[in-house]
Amino acid sequence: MSTPAYHRVLLKLSGEALAGGERFGVDPARMGDLAAEIAGVQKIGVQVALVLGGGNFFRGVALQARQMDRVAADHMGMLATVINGLAMQDALESRGVSTRLMSAIQMHQVAEPFIRRRAIRHLEKGRAVIFVGGTGNPYFSTDTAAALRAMEIKAEVILKGTKVDGIYDADPVKVAGAHRFETIDYREFIARNLRVMDISAVSLCQDNQLPVIVFDLHRAGNIRRVVCGENVGSRIAAAPAATAGESR
Repeated sequence: MSTPAYHRVLLKLSGEALAGGERFGVDPARMGDLAAEIAGVQKIGVQVALVLGGGNFFRGVALQARQMDRVAADHMGMLATVINGLAMQDALESRGVSTRLMSAIQMHQVAEPFIRRRAIRHLEKGRAVIFVGGTGNPYFSTDTAAALRAMEIKAEVILKGTKVDGIYDADPVKVAGAHRFETIDYREFIARNLRVMDISAVSLCQDNQLPVIVFDLHRAGNIRRVVCGENVGSRIAAAPAATAGESR
């Protein structure tokens, strides 16, 4: 059995990751594969919380929303995350994982309201907790919601699954020879305006020294590899302090 490097993690998944090969909606096969990986991580003793995006249904900043009031569009995006949360809850529970769906927007018939102490208690009892509804406020991305929830539940790291194997200085699909960062400091990430994660979210992580690991979600088993401390993906963290000799 692999030994986990973290006791409590927050996994950030985009809505597009749940769509699989589809351009819209949820791919049940892809959802099942992700749920199986998460179940495997829980079995080795890791407490898992999730924040889900909603881009597979609606994105408040997308082209189709530009003629809409931004607040209304963002609220639609928040509701899309609830749909994804219900789908993920079903996939996890069908694999024997006890879950709780917690929403920043009150909707008692389908989800618990987010209460920090209750969320932590669920994790301590071995339940996977799925946070939906973003922060409950417009103008904030689900990346920022992930950073906020991770700090509230005292997660040790944010794991962000993407379509590429880490952080690059340019889109590796479009730019041949794009440089991949194994580790990058928060300040450098922000200064370079890298778009793999929302700048506001990274700034929040910097203020609270919360590391972020960006990794390829499409390679089977990567969630477990990251949780067990293998050198997978790219890490956003504080730069190591200079030694006395280096400072001179």
